[in-house]
Amino acid sequence: MKRLLFLFTLPVLLGSHAFAQQRFADLGDFKLENGQTIQACKLGYRTFGQLNAERSNAVLVPTWFTGSSQQKSFVAAPGGIADSTNYFTIVVDALGNGVSSSPSNSVTQPGKAFPAVSIRDMVRSQYELLNRLKISHLYAVTGISMGGMQSFQWLVSYPDFMDKVVPIIGSPKQSSYDKILWNSELKAIERAGDCATCEATAMKTVGAIHLDHLYTPAWHQRELKAEDYEGRIANVEEDYAKLNAQDWACQLRAMLTHDIYQGRPMAEIKPLVKAKLLVVVATQDHMVNPQAAMDLAKFLSAPLVELTSDCGHMATGCEGKKLAEAVNGFLAK
Repeated sequence: MKRLLFLFTLPVLLGSHAFAQQRFADLGDFKLENGQTIQACKLGYRTFGQLNAERSNAVLVPTWFTGSSQQKSFVAAPGGIADSTNYFTIVVDALGNGVSSSPSNSVTQPGKAFPAVSIRDMVRSQYELLNRLKISHLYAVTGISMGGMQSFQWLVSYPDFMDKVVPIIGSPKQSSYDKILWNSELKAIERAGDCATCEATAMKTVGAIHLDHLYTPAWHQRELKAEDYEGRIANVEEDYAKLNAQDWACQLRAMLTHDIYQGRPMAEIKPLVKAKLLVVVATQDHMVNPQAAMDLAKFLSAPLVELTSDCGHMATGCEGKKLAEAVNGFLAK
């Protein structure tokens, strides 16, 4: 399984969009909400399309869990959910993804010495990036999976900064089910030990857990024959063993603590929400439980798009046309 397929696949012809230049913003020593500091923090990003004369067509797209701006370039392709023929699309590498400052690339805070990052920290780093790009307002924020979590956080962290927010198969708050999943993967890494191959071995276990939750049991039953199971798992383990365990753990910890409410009831959140909201969920999602997103959409009387296929978390790919039509229509209003 290629890394691109971890959380989302959409069959779009990318053309030149796949080759947008990787850029970095120097955020200096970036203080986190827990009081720790990422030293010499750098934030990766790619831009697509043109900023209009009014500087009013910028769309921010945070990356999904472990994903990169290169992988997510497809969103800016013609017909994509952040079509760069209409928008100035900024795809940002979330902290900890191995491109922006991360355990795997930090010179002064490598590996386990890297600070604990939250979803709120990711969003604030993106806000600082926009300041450096001299963008004082966004037309929209939209992201998929962990990008959807960041989109929900934008809704309350900077409520006046954008006109529209479209979280896609994300959540405003982790459910107990989500926490059990992410914790299982994190503990497999944390308990790996310090031998030369320990983390690679742990990531093999993580890969099997992750694959199990990407799709529904019905999808696995239909698409994977029992006699092919061993070969599939062997391929998954081989791919995951090549990934950096500490980058994975860094973003797992961010998701485990994600909660836009921070102890507040929904009634206190409602006055904060200024942007127009469209929520997209996968009703059979076994990776990010959809209920919290559905509850918030209902409470705010926001439109809700339900992807219902048994592809589970990967419904964004299986129902890509439905997703694109819904998001494009909402952004065009």
